[in-house]
Amino acid sequence: MQWLPGKKGERKLTMAVLLVVLLGIFTAVAAFRQNLPKQPDPVVAESPAAVLPLSGWRIVVDPGHGGYDGGARARDSGVWEKEINLAVARQVEKALTQRGAAVFMTRTKDEDLCTDARPAGKTMKREDMENRVALAVEAKADMVLSIHMNEYRDRSQSGPQVFYRQGCDSGRLLAGAMQETLIAQLSPQKRRAALAGDYFILQLDVPSVLIECGFISNAAEEKLLLSKDYQEKLGQAVAQGVESYAALSQGIK
Repeated sequence: MQWLPGKKGERKLTMAVLLVVLLGIFTAVAAFRQNLPKQPDPVVAESPAAVLPLSGWRIVVDPGHGGYDGGARARDSGVWEKEINLAVARQVEKALTQRGAAVFMTRTKDEDLCTDARPAGKTMKREDMENRVALAVEAKADMVLSIHMNEYRDRSQSGPQVFYRQGCDSGRLLAGAMQETLIAQLSPQKRRAALAGDYFILQLDVPSVLIECGFISNAAEEKLLLSKDYQEKLGQAVAQGVESYAALSQGIK
């Protein structure tokens, strides 16, 4: 059936009616939507915070010597070992902290750990070492790293070397991982192997190593060890060695 147009006035009236009807429909729809329960905003899943590789590890960093005990002395510059040990240990502390470890220093300045109330017959060196070990026990350390510089009459000797306590399997594993990392990161001319050593600081039943970072009796290596850039590189290398050990120890548990 075809719609037949009527008079002009009738058409205007029809259009007005249609407009009123449409307006009513739009109003009703709008009201209906307003009465609907509000939908929650979409939840955007947040990525979990990155877990740092050494989070949860409590590590004691021991700058060897200090105070009355200067250690060895660099052949050309005359700088005492105790000064270089502390500078490198500070870089180790920084690098370990960046990886999430809680770091405890046995000393933070040029001082020894002796007291005025030392028992009769006990040497200053013995008391100093006992107090370093006691600090590690008090800190509930998971690991001990003792930082040193090497020295030898033959000035051609060079390269870092790591020592651990004989019979301590975790110490041997840490020493091996540390030695490999130092070689990989520092590319020394002389590539040494980790060895067992009889050092008082290594007596605890936690993975512990004494790190001879290089020879201050070697002219070229002495210059490197006195360089801030190389000290930073050493700090990162030692921290990477700890990280490598942490990964290995998790794998064998």
